[in-house]
Amino acid sequence: MQDKLTLMIPGPTPVPERVLKALAKHPIGHRSPEFQQIVKRTTDLLKWLHQTNGDVLTITGSGTAAMEAAIINTLSKGDKVICGENGKFGERWVKVAKAYGLNVTTIKANWGEPLDPKKFQSILENDSEIRAVIITHSETSTGVINDLQSISKHVKSHKNAIVIADCVTSIGACNVPMDEWGVDVIASGSQKGYMMPPGLSFVAMNNSAWEATKRSDLPKFYLDLQSYKKTVDKDSNPFTPSVNLYFALEESLLMMKNEGLESIFNRHNRHMKATQEAIKSIGLSLFAKEGFGSPAITSVQPNGVDAEKIRKTVKLKFDILLAGGQDHLKGEIFRIGHLGFVNDRDIITAVAAIESTLEQLNELKKPLGTGVATATKILNQTKN
Repeated sequence: MQDKLTLMIPGPTPVPERVLKALAKHPIGHRSPEFQQIVKRTTDLLKWLHQTNGDVLTITGSGTAAMEAAIINTLSKGDKVICGENGKFGERWVKVAKAYGLNVTTIKANWGEPLDPKKFQSILENDSEIRAVIITHSETSTGVINDLQSISKHVKSHKNAIVIADCVTSIGACNVPMDEWGVDVIASGSQKGYMMPPGLSFVAMNNSAWEATKRSDLPKFYLDLQSYKKTVDKDSNPFTPSVNLYFALEESLLMMKNEGLESIFNRHNRHMKATQEAIKSIGLSLFAKEGFGSPAITSVQPNGVDAEKIRKTVKLKFDILLAGGQDHLKGEIFRIGHLGFVNDRDIITAVAAIESTLEQLNELKKPLGTGVATATKILNQTKN
């Protein structure tokens, strides 16, 4: 049977039917009073999701557009910044920072391991000229969650630096209390925890971030956040937005509001635990260091079995799409996305498909059904 693809990747993620129906509505004028009301409602809901009293701006563009906007609006050429790098997307932010002439100090960790907050503390305490710390919260390429709270705390002690965080796969899946943690800028994208197709990105800014914009001299036009700030205060946009994606955004945010933040975070933690323990029970290894797995993604190291062969067989036999390893991890790991519009059935189905595939490849080391039994037990014990 064709056209029954199940996405179990860390983006794009499955989209609820009510969000798809909203997307299919006839467009309306983006300068109309009706659309202004949608902008107002979605902006309020975005603030709720980010747990902030600051601004959350919506850009028609990808998550990378949001991250680039965060950098070019708060920094100046030659500014000293610290970039955390422990995966593909940490590498990307180093490239963006260098492309704009920033003076970059990189703090690295091996792929699969978290960034060490003490390394950030050490550099910050010895250099008063640092202007920003730029990190990825949930590293999509490895399934590692970095300690954003501790790193932000060290930055707050510095006084001159701000925190710019890529929360593309953590917003809507993990607890990211922006104001409580003192995160100055958060960038995210619609195709992850928001349960939407790609196409919108979001930049949350607090007062310290806005203060930083006053001295920024990097070139900007479409991504000039001052323009977005002026118009969002009037429930509008500086440029033509993706009107239909706004329809979808409102539906997805209303679904999230109805579920509640605590329930959302608990659901993602349940799915993370069930997936991790199921994978271990069938004799496969987790790639992320123990205790630092992301609630959004589980990365699996299949111990001598070609990860790409597992992925391709799961896709061919079950029409379930798993994500592969990137760069030097291609063929070494595969990644299971469990963020956004994912339920218990999806977790059990993915685990069963992986077990069945391993048996077909003569690589299953444990009795068939071990992983499903493990996942089911955890999900039943921790039901919301």
